[in-house]
Amino acid sequence: MSNFRAVKRVSAVFEVFKRMREHVRARLVMIGDGPDRADLERQVSDDGYADVVEFVGEQPDLVPWLSAADLFLLPSSQESFGMAALEAMACEVAVIASRVGGLPEVIQDGVTGFLYAPDDLAGMAECAVMLAKDSPLRKGIGQAAAQHVRTNFCEGTVVPHYEALYREVLDK
Repeated sequence: MSNFRAVKRVSAVFEVFKRMREHVRARLVMIGDGPDRADLERQVSDDGYADVVEFVGEQPDLVPWLSAADLFLLPSSQESFGMAALEAMACEVAVIASRVGGLPEVIQDGVTGFLYAPDDLAGMAECAVMLAKDSPLRKGIGQAAAQHVRTNFCEGTVVPHYEALYREVLDK
C-alpha cells in the first residue's frame, strides 16, 4: 500500500521480492497508485514476474488485503511516522521496513517487526525468507505487533496524550 513515488521506493519492494522468490514461493500484491506505478509494472513484466505480482490500485478498505498478507515490506527512504506500518501491524502482519524517520518509534526491531538500513535489500530479503519459512515466528511477530498497536497507538491511549499536550501549551 503506497503512493507510488520515489520516496516510497516501490522498485525496492520488487527487488526484495525477487530475491525472496529465489528461495520460497510467494506472490506480491502492490496496493496503491502514483507516478512510479507504470515504470514498475513495465519492470515486473520485463523481468518475467507478471504472473506472481498483482497491481490492484487504490483500495478503499485495506483490512481484507492486510489480513490476507503474510508480510509487509516498507523500504522507504523516508517516513514521517509510519501509518502504513501501523495498519499492517494492527492486522497482525509482520513488517519489514527501513530504519528511517518515525518507523523506529512504531516498530520494535526483532519484537514487533524488523528494521534495516534503507539500502540493505539483501537483509530485508533474508528476513522475508526467514519469516516465510517460519510460520510460528511470523505469526508471533504479527501478534506482538498487533498488541503493540493496541497498547500504544489506539485512540484511548493517544488522545489523552494530545489533550495533555494541548493543555500544557495553552497554559503557557
